Amino acid sequence: MLELKPRFEEYIKKIIPESEMQEFLKFCEKPTRKIIRCNTLKISPEKLKKRLENKGWKISQPYKTNPEIIIIESRLGPGELGKSIEHQTGLYYVQELSSMMSPLALLPTKEDYVLDLCAAPGSKTTQMSMMMENSGLLIANDVKIDRLRALVTNLERQGCTNVITTRMDGVQFCVRLKQKGFSFTKILLDAPCSGQGVIRSDNHVWNMFNENMNKGLSLMQKKLLASCLSILKPQGVLVYSTCTFSPEENEEVIQFALDKFPVELEEFELPLKTREGLTSWKNKTFSPELKKCKRIYPQDNDTEGFFVARLRLSAKIKDFRDTKNQGNF
Repeated sequence: MLELKPRFEEYIKKIIPESEMQEFLKFCEKPTRKIIRCNTLKISPEKLKKRLENKGWKISQPYKTNPEIIIIESRLGPGELGKSIEHQTGLYYVQELSSMMSPLALLPTKEDYVLDLCAAPGSKTTQMSMMMENSGLLIANDVKIDRLRALVTNLERQGCTNVITTRMDGVQFCVRLKQKGFSFTKILLDAPCSGQGVIRSDNHVWNMFNENMNKGLSLMQKKLLASCLSILKPQGVLVYSTCTFSPEENEEVIQFALDKFPVELEEFELPLKTREGLTSWKNKTFSPELKKCKRIYPQDNDTEGFFVARLRLSAKIKDFRDTKNQGNF
């Protein structure tokens, strides 16, 4: 069983129900499953299923509404999943199941103008391009050049042709776009976070736990969210997601948006079992609306941890830097 640092153990026990703590830790200790997403820009799930089964792979498609989600049940050799001709030619993308949930919450279509602000290495970008059937417009931005290279490589392999890639700090990029008069019907903000939910693939992430770091990340996430809302069209949709359990980086950020901007939380459906967002944390009380957020825990779906919220903007925001009622971050 995982041994937690005392400070982190005290912290996580305030989030995970005590009756589930042992099950939670058991799943956090397990290796992640081999999960792929069929790239329907190049092949149908039915045809990919046949190809993989002809290779001798045992697979399952547990979600009827999302046949593109494929779980590899077979024990494969080292590197076999990434070295297969199907992967090399972009017929599928190796992607953790919880990572697929934020595009499914956003539901981009062929008619949309979409911004993926923190896009690299491209799992969600390629998924959204696929959902848009290579139509509409998808701008994928990231600030780090090495991550951007990975993004471009993945876009090319997946055959995504409706994507423009950019490299800029997220806040400054939104400022520039606003100055030029650009706005979007849908925005994905998969925000940089403390990564507590990816313990199954990174056993060291919990050793770096620091509540001051969480607070610093929360400040950055609020700035990114405010920036995105300033370039979202009225009645546009923004999905905010992280791979952390931290309420400071999840519910507190969404409460900030509800308090300072003309937005409302929307209900949405996902194929996974989810938990409601928290309505209180330590000495803070959040709106009951936060129950519409979705928390994904490892023990519920044999996945990594994740958080997703869907916001709709009801009115145009002039400039988040000058909005008097916004207050301090």
